[in-house]
Amino acid sequence: MWRKWGIRHRDRLVDAALAAAVLAFTIPTTLTGYSFSLWDGAPGGVEIVTGIVTAAAMLVRRRTPWPAVLASAACACVTGQVVPMILAVYSMTAEHRVRRWQYVALALTVVYFAVDYRNPHTDHSVYLNAVRALTLIYLPAMVGTWVYAYRRLIRELRLGVREREEIAASEERRKIAREMHDTVTHAVTAMVLNAGMARDATDPGEVDELTAVIEDKGVQALDELRQLLTVLRRENGDLAEDTEAIARLVGEARASGLQVDLHLDAPPGTLPRQVSHACYRLVQEGLSNVRKHAPDSRVRVSCEVSGDQVAVSVVDTPAHPRPGGRKVRAAPSLGGGYGLAGIRERVCLAQGRFFSGPTPEGGFVLAARIPLRGGRAAGPPITGRTDPPA
Repeated sequence: MWRKWGIRHRDRLVDAALAAAVLAFTIPTTLTGYSFSLWDGAPGGVEIVTGIVTAAAMLVRRRTPWPAVLASAACACVTGQVVPMILAVYSMTAEHRVRRWQYVALALTVVYFAVDYRNPHTDHSVYLNAVRALTLIYLPAMVGTWVYAYRRLIRELRLGVREREEIAASEERRKIAREMHDTVTHAVTAMVLNAGMARDATDPGEVDELTAVIEDKGVQALDELRQLLTVLRRENGDLAEDTEAIARLVGEARASGLQVDLHLDAPPGTLPRQVSHACYRLVQEGLSNVRKHAPDSRVRVSCEVSGDQVAVSVVDTPAHPRPGGRKVRAAPSLGGGYGLAGIRERVCLAQGRFFSGPTPEGGFVLAARIPLRGGRAAGPPITGRTDPPA
């Protein structure tokens, strides 16, 4: 308890100790008759009051340096004690950024020289007096400037560390938000869509099939959430999906009634995990948006490696209803608009280029070019489009 109290009030304790030191240097010499002044014969009461005022000035040295500087100079002239000047000139530069402190330190050096030269208890060598004045006044002022710069550097480093910690925490929150959105939204959208289809179905076999799909998607969502929690707790897991998972997404979309064509030219295991996971999430988000906004469209999913980059896209084109075909129910949307923002972040983290927007045919395209080995991917400029209204 005392240690914590001492740390909390350390500055006040130091100032109180300096004030006590000033009193210890001035009051006893006055009472014992060893004090002297530049003009000889200063009353003892004046010397005692000057020492007390100088000690009190040490208590406010962190707020402003001038009371301690002026009081210590007066104390040296009245009592002949120069130690308060040493403390004051150091505090002037160590605690404050005083403009033209060199002139103030030089003036106090002159005061020290005069007092030391008139001191009856020391030698009267001009050379030694000047050396002592420069060493004990100007040198502490210079050391104070180094201490001030060091303290400012420490403060800036601490602020930088705090800012980096906040940035890292923000990046982790965004990463978790992306994973939670992509995991939960896709699975729940598929479950709600199949539940609606099961409600409209009349064939018991079809109902059983749809409910089985709902159960599978629920199990898959729980498994992905469990993997996400494992990564967050242990920091040694990996949620990345390979490109072969894109075929699974397309199969699930076809099972829900979407018209999807797939062009996959990226053999499994050939892409970096961050790149393959970004491709997987882009296709996942594109198919989810098609379910919400254009379930009757014709969709083309493409993922192919070209040179040192991979191009992935999801493009939907308005299509005429198929004769005798089952009308595809649009998946409900709860809004939010975080999907495309999360995909854009993923692609940018992989040093790729992202594009989203309407097509000339009236559809919508979601595309990205991601380099396989760092650097920026070649391709069209990135647009600032956001998630379409939900």
